[in-house]
Amino acid sequence: QVQLVESGGGLVQPGGSLRLSCTAYGFTLDNYAIGWFRQAPGKEREGVSCISRPGGSTQYEDSVEGRFTISRDNAKNTVYLIMNNLNPEDTDVYYCAASYNPLRAYDSPVQYTSWGQGTQVTVSS
Repeated sequence: QVQLVESGGGLVQPGGSLRLSCTAYGFTLDNYAIGWFRQAPGKEREGVSCISRPGGSTQYEDSVEGRFTISRDNAKNTVYLIMNNLNPEDTDVYYCAASYNPLRAYDSPVQYTSWGQGTQVTVSS
């Protein structure tokens, strides 16, 4: 069974950090481009970051550039999103997604064929 599972969300104070994990089951994550998205109730899903294949180049949405880092651990079949200096505007459900084909635009959800169930991130004092 092909499955993506996110973990690592939670409640954090402004200025704090979290590390989200996206682990693949049933397929090798290194063969896929991986994107992280976030979505608030009633809003469209927003692209946050991606890591491509091959080569592993990365992209970030402007508001998270310099605060978030995406990386792969192939031994664990996992992609991470390290989020630093979080602020309340980062509060959302975060999803990871996989695309076997090279990405034309990392923040277009239609390019991704597999999605995780999401993990809640809440930034509040």
